[in-house]
Amino acid sequence: MEPVWAVGLMTGTVLDGNIDVALLKTDGERIEEFGAYTLAPYPDDVQALLVEALAAAQSWNFAATDPAIFARAEAALTGAQSDAVLALIETAGLTPDDVRVIGFHGQTMLHRAPEPGRLGATRQLGDGALMAAHTGIDVVYDFRSADMAAGGQGAPLSAAYHGALLQSIGAGPETAVLNLGGVANFTWAGPDGTLVAFDTGPANAPINDFIRACGLGEMDRDGALATAGRVDEARLAARLQDPYLTQAYPKSLDRYGFGYEWVDGLSPEDGAATLAAFSAAAVGRGLDLLPTRPTRAIVCGGGRHNPALMRALETRAGVAVERADVIGWRGDAVEAECFAFLALRALRGLPYSYPSTTGVPAPMTGGVLAHPAARP
Repeated sequence: MEPVWAVGLMTGTVLDGNIDVALLKTDGERIEEFGAYTLAPYPDDVQALLVEALAAAQSWNFAATDPAIFARAEAALTGAQSDAVLALIETAGLTPDDVRVIGFHGQTMLHRAPEPGRLGATRQLGDGALMAAHTGIDVVYDFRSADMAAGGQGAPLSAAYHGALLQSIGAGPETAVLNLGGVANFTWAGPDGTLVAFDTGPANAPINDFIRACGLGEMDRDGALATAGRVDEARLAARLQDPYLTQAYPKSLDRYGFGYEWVDGLSPEDGAATLAAFSAAAVGRGLDLLPTRPTRAIVCGGGRHNPALMRALETRAGVAVERADVIGWRGDAVEAECFAFLALRALRGLPYSYPSTTGVPAPMTGGVLAHPAARP
């Protein structure tokens, strides 16, 4: 098919108060053009509602009955994200009729990886039918459920898009794409083009949670605290014994899979430095699991703005890092672009889950399609 405009949406588990919204021209196989991108802030009341819903999800833990706040949060976030889509389309000089589909990831409340004898479970809040009605555009949503019903991890789903990005620059097995969100994950393409992807460990989530617990804001902005601190090598060495780090892939994590409690008692500076060192070293352990260890990582996601974390990747993960922006990608937009790309793949019935990325038995597509009432 000819490339068409799609909109992708992403809001990460770190809940930074923003909606990532990106336009991408694609056919679901190749990237034709990067369109407009914005970081749209949630209204304060919606952000507060999401924080409350995320806290409720911890107690809920996939019980039979949803917390009442889920329905309120879902309606609120769907409305806010629909408004953000329409605003971006207008800013780009387009109309809803110019956009083929919206890839609506929704807000992850909880993610539980599969275990022997038990399927995994995941929950994203996001009403695709409501968004389709609000925008007048087809919406693909609920990207993870089919994968998990088939026995997959449900994450990471970014491999198909990261693979297209790597292909667009002619990169080989020496290069991986590393995303530093709440959790860290990377994508690597083997010499035969087979994609491998998995969550390596935490990225920003424990650092942000620790800084909040210290009453010092929402994050270690510009890595200032970690840069001023000293890594507690003994605590780090003990934490690096966690069996997840050497577990065979495919594997995935919830944003709470690794906390910050193990650095309690350290100063804010030393705690931030130690957490950053652990996130980086965990990436290195993940790279060690690959058939051929890449020497270069192109880094996207919010963690690339933390110089302490980026330096730690060089020294503790043993990989040369390069910010995605340096090679012409938009480091903050990659995950939103990804869901625009996956929405097109879903419309075409193309796979985006693979045995070597999420652990499904065979390559498969997914997602649920919602049509606006005004469209046939």
